[in-house]
Amino acid sequence: MQKQLFFLTNKKAAPVIWWLASIGLGVVLMLTPVSYADAQGNQSPRQYGSIIQQILEFIQSHYVDEIDAKALYEGAMNGMFNALGDPHSNFLSSREMMDLTDTTSGNFGGVGLYISKPIEAKDGNPPYVEVAAPMEDTPGWRAGINAGDLIIKIDGEPTDELTMDEVLERLRGKPDSDVALLIRRGANIEFPVTITRAIIEVPTAKYAMIGDTGYLKLLTFTPMTSERAKEALAYFHAHNYKALILDVRNNYGGLLNAAIDICDLFLDGGVVVSTKSRIPRENRVFYARKDAAVPADMPIIALINSASASASEIVAGALKDRGRAYLVGEKSYGKGSVQQVFPIQGSGDGYKITVARYYTPSDVNIDKIGVPPDREVKAAEFTEEDAPSLKALIEANEIPAYVKEHPELSFADINAYAEQLSAKYSLDAKLLRILIRNEQNRMTVAPVYDLDYDVQLREAVNIINGGSYKQLMRGTKTLKQLQDEAETEDMPTAS
Repeated sequence: MQKQLFFLTNKKAAPVIWWLASIGLGVVLMLTPVSYADAQGNQSPRQYGSIIQQILEFIQSHYVDEIDAKALYEGAMNGMFNALGDPHSNFLSSREMMDLTDTTSGNFGGVGLYISKPIEAKDGNPPYVEVAAPMEDTPGWRAGINAGDLIIKIDGEPTDELTMDEVLERLRGKPDSDVALLIRRGANIEFPVTITRAIIEVPTAKYAMIGDTGYLKLLTFTPMTSERAKEALAYFHAHNYKALILDVRNNYGGLLNAAIDICDLFLDGGVVVSTKSRIPRENRVFYARKDAAVPADMPIIALINSASASASEIVAGALKDRGRAYLVGEKSYGKGSVQQVFPIQGSGDGYKITVARYYTPSDVNIDKIGVPPDREVKAAEFTEEDAPSLKALIEANEIPAYVKEHPELSFADINAYAEQLSAKYSLDAKLLRILIRNEQNRMTVAPVYDLDYDVQLREAVNIINGGSYKQLMRGTKTLKQLQDEAETEDMPTAS
């Protein structure tokens, strides 16, 4: 029996190339119409499979150039899943399966570096791998590798000639195995570093105290998410927390079970989520356990935005429908479906397919709708009118260069520099301050939270400190109530 992995995510499939299979089919039908005439009628899946096999063999033996069978196979697989019209169901190459397994398993063997790689040479420099940041307490971090360092070679192989997939394949590996890197720092300082790989845990949670309020940010939902959240709650308890802010902004999702485990911490029994499908065994109702870890009278605010998807929406929807949290931010993404991942035996490849839709405790599916916040607070963003000026700023590379030269920018320094850029590029200084701060965070270890620039978090803190939480909670509505009200408003009235 194949191992099944349930998960929810908003990661979109890589672009698919399936025209090879489509064109091949057209050519075969044109040359041998009699052989496949029955394909015009209703065929069984087995008969269609036989036709595809015949065409695959025909292309390999008759096409003017020799064709790699794997390319045809991948094109056909991509084509089938593309025909579903579902962005969350797709064929997964062996590399994509490996990446997905690393993410959903919660850890992998590696060196602990966030990296990027330009596709082509820029400013006369070869497209070497750049270190965006080392992950704290990992082999790369302990080896002294810094943000901005370039990885020139991996085990003697120049990285400018490698694709990003090839780079990842060489950096990852069995724990306790070594990988030799050649590092370039600055203009011309180069030195070798040998790093012993270790188990790298996928970052899933950050937490800190904001006054007497516990702040828990969930980055994704992996098998480790619940454990890390429990560590956060223990930390909050030790610091006598009086309220809690749960931040699932920009959290694209992850494992369904991880989302349910998180809800267990806040809900004392009752429904968390249900799944409905045309396959009876996929129709399930998931319940929270009794005795929630967070006291029932603890004020909770959940932060969401348009990039909160799938598992994040399950958590936000459950807390809202159960009257357990006040939602602040922007409407969530709106992905209300459940996928399973299946390996293709003997190939290393696999596929991800939608098997059910999920429903919140008030029996609402939020697919393509999203979860609305109880209080909308929009994050600042650039407009289309800003695009030319923003493009000029990015191409000039002014902010990265300035931050690199001034790594210790204070709040006042950032404000002053933002005003200079605002005058030069006619852009909102408030938005420029955020760009500068983000670049500063990229060059160092980003803080757990940033009240100076995060208006949504600041609003959550103000609600808690202002003492209006209980009154606001009395005015909240379930997603079902909101849906029914919307349908009533849309109904025509008699005249």
